[in-house]
Amino acid sequence: MDVCLPGLDPVSDRPVFKQIADHLREAIERGTLAPGDKVPSEAKLMEHYGVARMTIRSALQLLQTEGLTVAEHGRGVFVRARPPVRRLASDRFARRHREQGKAAFIAETEGAGGKPSVDSIQISEIEAPADIAQRLGLSKEDKVVVRSRRYLINGHPVETAVSYLPAAIASGTQIAEPDTGPGGIYARLEEMGHRLDHFDEEIKSRMPLREEVKALRLAPGTPVFHLIRTAFTVDGRPVEVCDTVMSSDAYVLAYQLPAR
Repeated sequence: MDVCLPGLDPVSDRPVFKQIADHLREAIERGTLAPGDKVPSEAKLMEHYGVARMTIRSALQLLQTEGLTVAEHGRGVFVRARPPVRRLASDRFARRHREQGKAAFIAETEGAGGKPSVDSIQISEIEAPADIAQRLGLSKEDKVVVRSRRYLINGHPVETAVSYLPAAIASGTQIAEPDTGPGGIYARLEEMGHRLDHFDEEIKSRMPLREEVKALRLAPGTPVFHLIRTAFTVDGRPVEVCDTVMSSDAYVLAYQLPAR
């Protein structure tokens, strides 16, 4: 076995399969087993620890549940590759990023050393759903432009986002095109005279829905951040609601909060 693993502690009250999982987890955290590396086979682990196959499988299943490994049929178990962590900083929508021609996702991902990309772009115009209409101050008959997309870092999906903007503002503009241009949606809004003042965000953590697991290729047991953001102009008008679902292992929340 290429990876050096310790032996079992015969006097420990910790179950054997958890001890084995501990050893493999520590090897992953140390980098001895790096992202993309193959975990020692069941046969090698059985030989090393002198235990039954089911014990080894229980240990490996525990690591998969924690999102540390992925099983590939016919190939084995591998350490899960993770994208660079993107920090959700309190200044990520600062105007300076838009003035540099970069949307927040691009600016922050490049700052983390990753390669950002966007796919699965869908655009439609519909009557505003009740909750969106309330957030945007619209009536139920008013229409909204809907932009749905998926964000990737180094080709790995990390986030889905659906933006809702009043059709009275966005219909027929570049916001309703697949490519919104340098600086993204917010740059276009400000070009049209809707100068942004602040954003309200609500964030909660939950387990993903089935379609979210598929879209974000989530490992078993990986929760998501569900974030709803509303953008307001300087005159207090809400001009966009963005409903975002993010893989929790690809993000860290980092905010500066004033003490005054």
